[in-house]
Amino acid sequence: MTSGVGDIGAATAESLVSPGRAVVKLDRYNLLNATPATVHPASHLAGPAHPIVAAPAPRVNVLRRSLLAGAADAQGIAIVIDVLRAFSCSALMFHYGVRDLALVRTPQEALAFRDRDPDYLVAGEVKGVKVDGFDIGNSPADIVARGEAFFRGRRVAARSSAGTQGVLAAAAHAEQVMLGSYMTAAATAAYIRDRAHVDALVTGRDTTVTIVAMGFEGVRPSVEDERCGDYLEQLLTAGADVHRTYDHLQAVWDCVHDPEIAASLRGEHHYRPKEDIVLALQRDLFDFVMIGRLEDGHVRVTRQDVRPL
Repeated sequence: MTSGVGDIGAATAESLVSPGRAVVKLDRYNLLNATPATVHPASHLAGPAHPIVAAPAPRVNVLRRSLLAGAADAQGIAIVIDVLRAFSCSALMFHYGVRDLALVRTPQEALAFRDRDPDYLVAGEVKGVKVDGFDIGNSPADIVARGEAFFRGRRVAARSSAGTQGVLAAAAHAEQVMLGSYMTAAATAAYIRDRAHVDALVTGRDTTVTIVAMGFEGVRPSVEDERCGDYLEQLLTAGADVHRTYDHLQAVWDCVHDPEIAASLRGEHHYRPKEDIVLALQRDLFDFVMIGRLEDGHVRVTRQDVRPL
């Protein structure tokens, strides 16, 4: 796990300084704990200590959406969730050192990246099954079995039936798109809450987040994506009135009793080994987020390290 600090949108602004006004240092601790107090002025300022003005309380407005239509309707920061299995695979590949991901709509688009640059790996599936000619499919267990030596320094073009389609749909309208999974949930919430503190302090704006559970092929809800959405919602609205408390034990129980997931656990799906289920339901393994940006018809995804709150 890493211990880097997330970019909170103020990397070049060490502090906000106005003559005769308060000095407010833009670090995560002041943003989280700003209260009226007295601090010593910055070394380049003359005069007496300046009072810190209490920062506005940050507010995160969470919207819940599902499936491909929900992704197309995403506002603000869109967290597109695909627990089984695309964005669990993405998290593992970043953990093992890939440089970036290019998310595309079709297998042909994915293969075209490798045709242009043989250093690319091509990953993904159609209807759950690895595509002929792809280097890897959509299996977390396969990624772990291959390990860091296979992925370190590589670039990946990926296509999946749910997650990548949702990211492409959301990227057309949302302010920012993030890949969502249990493995990176706490880091994702920490990144967004940092940004919410900056928005509240600098602009006075609330932060809107749309949590999109992509479900089965983007057309049918799935329990694992909805429960991951519940977890993210609780992390983002900590301290606010929420309709229920997230219980991961109950979420796992719900998942393993889903008929499709249970069939995989019994070994009935050749394309989805039981180890995929076990790995994908592990939460908060990694201290980084996966951020996507629309680029020439695909979404380029990069890793950004954060320190969860």
